[in-house]
Amino acid sequence: MQLHGQQILGHTTHAEGDNVFPAINPTTSEALDTSFHEATAAEVDQAVRLADASFDTLRSASAEQRADLLDAIADQIMELGDELLERTSPETGLPMGRCTAERGRTVGQAKLFATMIREGSWLDARIDRGDPGREPVPKPDLRRMMQPIGPIGVFGASNFPLAISVAGTDTICALGSGCPVVVKAHPGHPGTCEMLGRAIDTALEKCDLPTGAFSLVHGRSVTPGLALVQHPLIRAVAFTGSLAGGRALFNAACARPEPIPFYAEMGSINPVFVLPGALAERGEQIADGYIKSVTLGVGQFCTNPGLVIGMQSDALDAFSTSAGQLAKEAAPATMLHAGIRDACAFGAQRIGETEGVEVVGISSADVDPAQTQAACVVFKTDARTYLSNPHLHDEVFGPTSLIVSAGESAQLERIADQLAGHLTATIQGTEDDLREHASLVRILERKVGRLIFNGFPTGVEVCHAQHHGGPYPATTHSHFTSIGTASIMRFVRPVAYQDWPDNALPAELRNANPRSIWRLIDGELTKDHV
Repeated sequence: MQLHGQQILGHTTHAEGDNVFPAINPTTSEALDTSFHEATAAEVDQAVRLADASFDTLRSASAEQRADLLDAIADQIMELGDELLERTSPETGLPMGRCTAERGRTVGQAKLFATMIREGSWLDARIDRGDPGREPVPKPDLRRMMQPIGPIGVFGASNFPLAISVAGTDTICALGSGCPVVVKAHPGHPGTCEMLGRAIDTALEKCDLPTGAFSLVHGRSVTPGLALVQHPLIRAVAFTGSLAGGRALFNAACARPEPIPFYAEMGSINPVFVLPGALAERGEQIADGYIKSVTLGVGQFCTNPGLVIGMQSDALDAFSTSAGQLAKEAAPATMLHAGIRDACAFGAQRIGETEGVEVVGISSADVDPAQTQAACVVFKTDARTYLSNPHLHDEVFGPTSLIVSAGESAQLERIADQLAGHLTATIQGTEDDLREHASLVRILERKVGRLIFNGFPTGVEVCHAQHHGGPYPATTHSHFTSIGTASIMRFVRPVAYQDWPDNALPAELRNANPRSIWRLIDGELTKDHV
């Protein structure tokens, strides 16, 4: 595919602005072919207006049509073949094996959402039949279901150029629900974004759905993204990225004359509590899994375990020693781009310069700056130092982690109580540990969106029960997930119909239940007719 580097506005391409930028190969620090044009304010406006004009047609399409669209997007991604991977890998520094696996996840989640759209229970259809003879007041007939909200702005993640990007969960569940999408392409992998955008455009055309339901705009500066968030026709925004970037856009969304939901996933430290029983039984095994999790993908996962907390003991010392040795053996590797590498290096340096913190292990091989590399480094400190230095609580996005030793169970709980919001928390323990530290678990339930037992947080299963979210600052709304089928709830809202004639109701609320979906009728879940 010959890249054009332009905006995809519906079914047309535009390049009105003079600002252009290249994609950079982080393994060589060299520019790749094709320059990408930053979107102008007029181009962003056109993209959103096309989305708004297509909304009624897209939301009126049958569930089968929208499910077919998601299947078609998956098929078009596969039609790109290895050419997609051969662009993604040099733009991101991710190895071909990782890119191939991520393509599989991207296609798989599109098909999973297609199945869910067809099944229909996500619409949460509810019917309370009326009773005109009820005394002293007649009971109205009320029927409620979820409806799409309108054009959605999507900001993809740098670390998942396929699965959480142009054709990722946000776009797929928005289109499946009936919401048009405008994607702000990530400047770290703009060629990959263009290829995926063209695949979606082709899928819309093949399914005879309005091509204005999808647009893609480029930009390396903050200007196009800010224009997208502030556009009065955008009804919600999904964002995956840094706390600083997410918070700035969240503030802009809230400052609009008509504020809109801004669903941001902004990272996490993902604390791991290593309890005494588990340390005694399998300390070396836990250390091995811990360092593998820290270094997975060069630590570039929002679920990277950046903090380990245990009670001071010989077993914890042995665990730290094992983890330090494994960190030394971990080779430096290329990060996504120089900005992430520099931020990681700064964060690690700030931890290391803190009084009371020591290095227990760092990659023995030197990093190569020309290859945008970062080294694994593991630090250790005590609870008092950790609690008295707020910067030690900040996320370092990369293969960096801190082990904290607590003097007693109460101190363990104090650390947990002072945690900010995170995506996950992990307990490495035995059943006896869980009983003895039940109050710790109760604290963590208030702090995170997913609790893991005897595992590690990296690796997020795409399924119906997944919750990838958490209290602020992990996300801006802890009720919602950005991964898994429940993520569709971000882009719909309930609408109730009172005393409407049956033939004027949405199909899902009619007496005959033509789609045969699960509905709550007078408080009973059933597929029966009314």
